[in-house]
Amino acid sequence: MILSRTSQYAVQAMIYMAAQPPGTPVLNRDVALRLNVPAPYLAKILQGLGKNGLLYSFRGRLGGFCLREETAQMSLMQLLQLTEGADFTQSCLLGLKRCGEDTACPVHNSWLPIKEQVIEMLTNMKLGDLAAAVQSGRYRLTDLPTQALLPAP
Repeated sequence: MILSRTSQYAVQAMIYMAAQPPGTPVLNRDVALRLNVPAPYLAKILQGLGKNGLLYSFRGRLGGFCLREETAQMSLMQLLQLTEGADFTQSCLLGLKRCGEDTACPVHNSWLPIKEQVIEMLTNMKLGDLAAAVQSGRYRLTDLPTQALLPAP
């Protein structure tokens, strides 16, 4: 259950957008710059999230992406199921194609209770709560200081 780079960028971008004032569109290049991620790659990720109904997208001079209001209440698990695939929690820690009670890998029984705790934690984490934690200054999304993540004046 290691997260792909796509999921990492998606989570960072969604938390960043949840930290913006509601209804405020942000440009892909601004998000990419503030999170220090490649803009073309992030654009594809954000377009996919828009197609899945998590973001509004606007074209033109005042365009950009905007978090849908209800998305702030989305769990991190729901987001990861979109970016990693619905069955990403079923994958084997060692990467085996078949791993379960009948065909267990050597770490299956040790990993299972930990995996269940991780799934519960991800299910209980809401994007809005994570954004509030970042806005408080206690946590960071990037190597940049919190002030760099504030909306531009």
